[in-house]
Amino acid sequence: MTKEEDYKNNPEPSYYTGTKYGYSAKDIVEDFELGYNLGTTISYILRAGKKLGNPVEQDLQKAINHIHFELDRIFKEAAAKKED
Repeated sequence: MTKEEDYKNNPEPSYYTGTKYGYSAKDIVEDFELGYNLGTTISYILRAGKKLGNPVEQDLQKAINHIHFELDRIFKEAAAKKED
């Protein structure tokens, strides 16, 4: 089975879905109407330590990076408003 065939059969890997209630990271991000950076942050936190080959520390660092990206975006937006 190719990666493309696998994706067609299972577009959302199990490491993005909770085991207790079955909530998916995608559904949580959509329900809360989060943008790219915050949505990605949540996804990395929810999958931390569950994706084969990705240590918890790596996923958490990626989440922290996306929080920083969002803060940078917010600060730039605020600075642009002050210039107006």
